[in-house]
Amino acid sequence: METLVYCEDREAVKTKDLTWDRVVREVRTFGGLRGMAILDDLEKLSNAVGVTGREDEVRGLMKEMLEPHVDELKEDKLGNVIGVKHGRRAAPKIMLAAHMDEIGLLVKTVTKEGVLQFAKMGGIDDRVLVAQRVLVHTSEKPVPGVIGAKPPHIMKEEERKKVVEADKLFIDIGAADKKEAEGMGVKVGNPISFDIKAVRTGGDTVIGKAFDDRVGCAILVETMRRLGETDATVYAVGTIQEEVGLRGATIAAFQIYPDVGLAIDVTVAGGMPGVTEVEAPIKLRKGPSFTVADRGLIAHPKVLRMLIEVAEQAGIPYQLETGLPGATDAARIALTREGVPCGVISVPTRYIHTPSGLLSLSDVEKAVEITVAVIENVQKYF
Repeated sequence: METLVYCEDREAVKTKDLTWDRVVREVRTFGGLRGMAILDDLEKLSNAVGVTGREDEVRGLMKEMLEPHVDELKEDKLGNVIGVKHGRRAAPKIMLAAHMDEIGLLVKTVTKEGVLQFAKMGGIDDRVLVAQRVLVHTSEKPVPGVIGAKPPHIMKEEERKKVVEADKLFIDIGAADKKEAEGMGVKVGNPISFDIKAVRTGGDTVIGKAFDDRVGCAILVETMRRLGETDATVYAVGTIQEEVGLRGATIAAFQIYPDVGLAIDVTVAGGMPGVTEVEAPIKLRKGPSFTVADRGLIAHPKVLRMLIEVAEQAGIPYQLETGLPGATDAARIALTREGVPCGVISVPTRYIHTPSGLLSLSDVEKAVEITVAVIENVQKYF
């Protein structure tokens, strides 16, 4: 009955075009009221805009979502959001980090023809850019556009065989010339996001923008929501500018100087055509991944042991990963002052660093469960 009341309050049936039975079944499958809460948070966070260095909208959401569940909430000078749940004075301090920024673009020039040339913010494969719908965020309102290129009909044969590089692309906002484009509020430096909205698809999967790392942000919020009294003092940090050098985590970790650090992020999920087991061994619906080593971090042995033992004791499925060429906020947290033992909990996600990603809600739920369990047991290890 409680589940049905919650669905009525959220108008789930009316707004999401779901049958009553399906709503109840799906909510129960993903943790009852909790499952609906994290799905709602993920949708809001995914749809929000936060191109790296311009995380304002996401920052506002994170403050709003964290505030009811922490004892203290602040924003530092660079824009990290830090929520604190106080524990015992002698107990460990644990820092959870999830980055608020997303890959995107910035207006580089406005040409005389009225189209926009752009710079990439974060690692984006040029192959996924052509014909993407985007929003140019001016000081007045978002201006829709599409990423254009020379039409294939007039390309030479050798041109058609090559990937069109980003510096040969442009954004068409329908302006007749530079004056009209500028009259629409477009200026050099305007952030540009992909025009994608989160949607539910078959089974327990969701497709949406910026799951790297809005799913980590959603896990952060849900973890604080579920935490009761705890011995450890917990710092839930929404970090800025991860996609361009892990910058926010560097500053936040210096302020906090935790005893333990965990980055909550995404990782490449395999199990699709053309991708081998060696290239991407992590799979959807098999639980979160614990990083053994990546380009920026070799997980501290005590942290890795803690993650594995707590997961096994709680019966939470997990996967182990090593050799990924990327890095997370944990790489910078680990190097803070005299050093911080760190690890990474990742949600398997397909198509990261593209306009749309796909993930499994069951993996998200298990990531929350292990994060909560680790916090409740961290004093046994540190």
